[in-house]
Amino acid sequence: MELSQAGEMVQSRWEVLPERFPQVELDQFALMPNHIHAIVLIVGAPLVGTQIKLVKQGLSEDRAGTRPAPTLGNIIGAFKSITTDEYINGVKRKKWRPFLGKLWQRNYYEHVIRNDKFLNQIREYIIGNPARWEFDIENVERKSDVEEESFWRSIGKIEN
Repeated sequence: MELSQAGEMVQSRWEVLPERFPQVELDQFALMPNHIHAIVLIVGAPLVGTQIKLVKQGLSEDRAGTRPAPTLGNIIGAFKSITTDEYINGVKRKKWRPFLGKLWQRNYYEHVIRNDKFLNQIREYIIGNPARWEFDIENVERKSDVEEESFWRSIGKIEN
């Protein structure tokens, strides 16, 4: 799928997120006509139990020499903000199609990937999703598809 200038901008801003967030590693990514699919790894983040233990010991996770890992919300929020600003500039300077309201929806769907089986299943879904746009759950004109619905049921986005 060939990207528009706006699509190229969105993809390029996604690719440089690790420069802004050094603890972020990017995995699979697909830009769709009205959304993105991506796998984000936050490396070096302490486990919840570790954070609680540090607090009980009176230590701050912001102490010298450490930097708390960003949350997925921090990462997605920065990405949406940066791309919205750049898209608005594209509307003004490059005659990109204006958007009504907001460029991005208010929230996002997240799923914690707990094992290699689901990691590989989700990677395959992301890789193949652009070719299956006509069946995509976010496509308002989508065609019904057992495979698409089965995938989303398997990770809990839609109910049986």
